Amino acid sequence: MPTVPAKVLSVTDLTRRIKDLLEDKFPSVWVEGEVSNLRSPTSGHMYFTLKDANAQLAVVLFRGVAAKVGFPLKDGLQVIASGDISVYEKSGQYQLVARRLLPKGLGALQLAFEELKQRLAKEGLFDPARKKLIPALPQRIGLVTSPSGAAIRDFLNIIGRRFPNVHIVINPVRVQGDGAGQEIAAAIDEFNALHASGSLPLDVLIVTRGGGSLEDLWAFNEEVVARALARSTIPTISAVGHEIDFTISDFVADLRAPTPSAAAELVVKAKDEFAHHIGQYQSRLQKDLRLRLADARQRFSDLATSYVFRQPTEVVRQYQQQVDDYSHRLTRAVAATFDAHHAQLETASEKFKLLSPQALLVNWRRRLDSHEQRFQASWARHRQETRHRLAQVGAKLEILSPNATLQRGYSITLIPESGRIVRTVNNVTAGTKISTKVLDGTFTSVVSSDEAG
Repeated sequence: MPTVPAKVLSVTDLTRRIKDLLEDKFPSVWVEGEVSNLRSPTSGHMYFTLKDANAQLAVVLFRGVAAKVGFPLKDGLQVIASGDISVYEKSGQYQLVARRLLPKGLGALQLAFEELKQRLAKEGLFDPARKKLIPALPQRIGLVTSPSGAAIRDFLNIIGRRFPNVHIVINPVRVQGDGAGQEIAAAIDEFNALHASGSLPLDVLIVTRGGGSLEDLWAFNEEVVARALARSTIPTISAVGHEIDFTISDFVADLRAPTPSAAAELVVKAKDEFAHHIGQYQSRLQKDLRLRLADARQRFSDLATSYVFRQPTEVVRQYQQQVDDYSHRLTRAVAATFDAHHAQLETASEKFKLLSPQALLVNWRRRLDSHEQRFQASWARHRQETRHRLAQVGAKLEILSPNATLQRGYSITLIPESGRIVRTVNNVTAGTKISTKVLDGTFTSVVSSDEAG
């Protein structure tokens, strides 16, 4: 039986050692191949396989990098990927963690250009309404370009001939190759930061380079440059390539110049042109002043010969008479207004007297006395009528009372035990004790058999 060594690695330990070895050996690589098995889950990451005729490599684009890919990624597309080799420990598979992805070939570059152009247009970065005006005579110009290219020489030569008083501040950058787009964007942001702080105020910012192929000009098609131009508070001019070349920066900038030389001619006019315009303005100003002076002289002459200056005393008298007339009319108006207000005051005073508490109290007392008299008379009538009705009712009751019946010779017989009145002989029997009431008293008797019969 073979001997087991003292130290045995776990799968995790071995995988991590391989991972460390690969990451140290291949910290950054560029790989070319065809995209296949592309997956885009909801996380925003992208996974695909990069392959050629003999091998394949797993590639992962994390969300932040995937969002910056400037062209539509799909199966079958030839790309160049840059990144680090790593190991996915769960499956033990080595993979490329891509940091950058570029299409390979002119067709792919054109596809990326159109895709980014459409996306930025939808965001409104090309909208003319957001573009700023270029000043007519800038005093200080910021230039973002390569310090060794032909573009800067042509630009400075034309500026020197046309208006040498303009100050040019150059922020040197690479204008092609890997990382050139980031340098250009950083230079634009740096100029804006200096401008905002007041340490380097600029009137216009120009991004330029000479002509070249689509690959050579690609830095000016990168989204990072477009975003930097869009957020610039300084008016911007894009002058990239030849007249037939168009880049994304041309659409985003406030003004496009077809060439670097044209940018120099657009940004400043020739000094002779300014001198000519100043001469024209001076001539027009002198002509206008002469016309104004002639008009003033004519008005002065008219005034000097006018009636006011010929008869000043009469004019003063006219105004004095008008003042007297206005004074009289004002006095009458004041008096009329005073009388009207006085009448209104008198009327209000009378109303106030009527509505005063004392007047109201007297009025209520009168009304109370009247109501009291009416009440006393009504109560007397009611009392008299009530007494009369009571007398009538008493008389009737007296007539109908038992005493009146007894006075007429009648008597009333009752059975004492029940208190019932004997109305017929059938109400009693022999031996029944009865009580008879007459006018002057009551007597008791017993019913005999003959009487009961």
